[in-house]
Amino acid sequence: MTLSDRINAIEESATLAMAAKAREFKNKGIDVISLSLGEPDFKTPQHICEAAKKAIDEGKYFSYPPVAGYQDLREAIAAKYQKENNVPYKAENIVVSNGAKQSIANVMLALLNRGDEVIIFSPYWVSYDALVRLAEATPVLVKGTIENDFKVTAQQVEGAITSKTKAIIFSSPCNPTGSVFSRKELEAIATVVLKHPNVLVIADEIYEHINFIGDQTSMASLPGMFERTITVNGFAKGFAMTGWRVGYIAAPKWIADGSNKVQGQITSANCSISQRGALAAITGDLAPTKKMVGEYRKRRQIVYDLLKEIPGVKANFPQGAFYFFPDVSSFFGKSDGETQIKNSDDFCLWMLSKGHVSLVPGGAFGLENCVRLSYAASEKELIEALKRMKEALATLK
Repeated sequence: MTLSDRINAIEESATLAMAAKAREFKNKGIDVISLSLGEPDFKTPQHICEAAKKAIDEGKYFSYPPVAGYQDLREAIAAKYQKENNVPYKAENIVVSNGAKQSIANVMLALLNRGDEVIIFSPYWVSYDALVRLAEATPVLVKGTIENDFKVTAQQVEGAITSKTKAIIFSSPCNPTGSVFSRKELEAIATVVLKHPNVLVIADEIYEHINFIGDQTSMASLPGMFERTITVNGFAKGFAMTGWRVGYIAAPKWIADGSNKVQGQITSANCSISQRGALAAITGDLAPTKKMVGEYRKRRQIVYDLLKEIPGVKANFPQGAFYFFPDVSSFFGKSDGETQIKNSDDFCLWMLSKGHVSLVPGGAFGLENCVRLSYAASEKELIEALKRMKEALATLK
């Protein structure tokens, strides 16, 4: 008796796996600093929590919500995109789900058939590849380089498109690299896509608020791309609402309807109370979000300066999100006398064991030479973690 081929074809989420290993060490009394999860260390802003409490006290939100989400929340999301992103979405274009991960899964299951290809900009968020394969389609990785801030070019996209290409997926700001595509770069990619009438774009914008350069362009806002783009977003990162599990897509109605159909058979609607919190987030004061972003900006500089002090580590300066994706391949083949590091998996397991710092192997994101470091931790923890890494790496020969 075996599991299905589709389940055997995918791996456990590497970010969750490393977080679990870090917890194992902590449960043994070991002081581990976890930089593996992409989870804000801030509390959800108070006005969002108060809105959820009020919804409970009102006693009106105890029934199943509509599968696609409450009408007022969907209207508020559409209004946000009209005002802030210059995209004319309506409520009918919005499907609210249990996190952006489910949003992407819904889209993959609604659109893909066996034999279809999906171009994934690499490095990529760990679940893109797995969700494409879960839908029995074929991932096609197009790789950016650290010299180009890990960003894929329009020319690379053009070269990867075939008659089987159904979609392209990427994030900007990017998880795991923190890279942000400029308007000019997105326009060049859109020009390529518009030559191919059967190719769609899945644009993951969940880190849009954590953007340090201020140039956040939505692919759907570009000429000709409204009907060709599925925008993915959510509340976890910009509003510190990871546990509330609210994500959404904004897409052409036929795609939104298909995603709604998938969701209706798997989970039905997102939690009613979480949706009331999400409504307060998207219609309320962004001051708490801006304050968080200011803290991330300071942490980014701290981590960058400390990484530069570690011989053998190569890092670029990310423009958004809260990650570094340093190249650590100079340590491959080295040993501390007991353990030899062969790849990024070995590097992360060794660093957890010797330095008591939890990172995520780059192979899970499509680039074996790197590791992902989340700086969604306190300044004190970050300084101590980088100190431990530097000291541990100095023992390798």
